[in-house]
Amino acid sequence: MIIEKSLGQFGKYCRFIVRTFNIPDKWSVFGRRTVQEVSKLGVDSIPLVIIISLFIGAVCTIQMKLNTTNPLMPAYSVGLATRDIVLLEFSNSILCLILAGKVGSNIASEIGTMRVTEQIDALDIMGVNSANFLVLPKIVAFVCFMPVLSAFCIGTSLLGGYFVTIFTDLISTSRYTYGIQAFFNEWYVWYGLIKSLFFAFIISSVASFFGYFVKGGALQVGKASTNAVVSSSILILLFDVILTKLLLQ
Repeated sequence: MIIEKSLGQFGKYCRFIVRTFNIPDKWSVFGRRTVQEVSKLGVDSIPLVIIISLFIGAVCTIQMKLNTTNPLMPAYSVGLATRDIVLLEFSNSILCLILAGKVGSNIASEIGTMRVTEQIDALDIMGVNSANFLVLPKIVAFVCFMPVLSAFCIGTSLLGGYFVTIFTDLISTSRYTYGIQAFFNEWYVWYGLIKSLFFAFIISSVASFFGYFVKGGALQVGKASTNAVVSSSILILLFDVILTKLLLQ
């Protein structure tokens, strides 16, 4: 029963995505809605990303220093390890797990509320492709803005580690900055950005799916938001393993 239900949900999701990715009826309306969603889903998430990244970068630097006390290890390895942790995992996987809670619940609750108040039914009656009209701008906006959030995350995380070198005596600033620059692999940046695009699509499309098919009232909208966040998080972890295998062979 669980397998059959999961396959049914997956098929329903695929049909929903096909409906969503149709050519918009009016490109001007689509453009305006996309800009609005960029502001709401992307720009409004920047403060959260900056705050979290500063603290995580600082914690990674402190932990790396306290757990690499071997005298045979060079001092700059703290900066190097912090940089690679941020580039490979935190700026994409962990960041998107956090954003699944903020952005995913926002999308699911907004579309779910429109469903239970029959606004989506009104669009369908008028002959509008409601999935395309409501969901496509959200997906396009969040996917396009996700690399910007990842870039903010990378910069502020490394800055958080830099603040540790200034306000503590764990490691000198010069050794930390040298470690950030040492043995730099450009592909790690592209690897993180590619993963973030996949994860942004998962968050926005899955949250929209759960919100679009809400049945009931306000209680069901809340449940849909919870299911959207949980499902998005599981899929992010699953695709993290798959993409890591494919991109870092």
